[in-house]
Amino acid sequence: MTTIAVLGNGRVGGTLARALTGAGHEVTAAGRSPGAAVDAVRGARVVVNATPGAGSLERLAALREELRGKVLLDVSNATVDGPDGLPAGLLHPGSSLAERLHEALPGTGVVKSLDTMLFPVMTAPASPAQAPTVFLSGEDPEAKQVVRELLGDLGWQPGWITDLGGIETARATEAAVLFVPHVIRVGGFTPFAVSITR
Repeated sequence: MTTIAVLGNGRVGGTLARALTGAGHEVTAAGRSPGAAVDAVRGARVVVNATPGAGSLERLAALREELRGKVLLDVSNATVDGPDGLPAGLLHPGSSLAERLHEALPGTGVVKSLDTMLFPVMTAPASPAQAPTVFLSGEDPEAKQVVRELLGDLGWQPGWITDLGGIETARATEAAVLFVPHVIRVGGFTPFAVSITR
């Protein structure tokens, strides 16, 4: 059992919190209240960033000391939204939210993952017709292993998990969000994910 704080109580955060609780972990979900986030993070070994990506850096930088020594699983994408509310561009072109968090949070094991799919697939990876791929980006091997084990608890098979390397590789996975509005316009909100086939 791992103590986990999920920051963000929207569809993504709520779905992950329920699934991780169902897998036997001790999960605390915190909304946007700074006080609730501080308390949740202090008692956790792993923190999941499921806050809206445009404000994630500011929110988590304010928790720098509380996050020191923790594993931070970042599932958010920082985007500039179009008139329809769907992603139209990246907030950190030439970089990524994960890299900015890594720089802002010394002593925190930042791992980017679960950001290349619609949220239902995060906790039900066997649901698409074809096996999806989930990626890991980060500098800390121990933090990556913790996240890998959590992914297994969510139903991800070892062969579906690809470690891309350092935190800079999160630029590629975060950029995949630019596919999302076009795929949704064509096929609706049917759950989908990136899948690497060989």
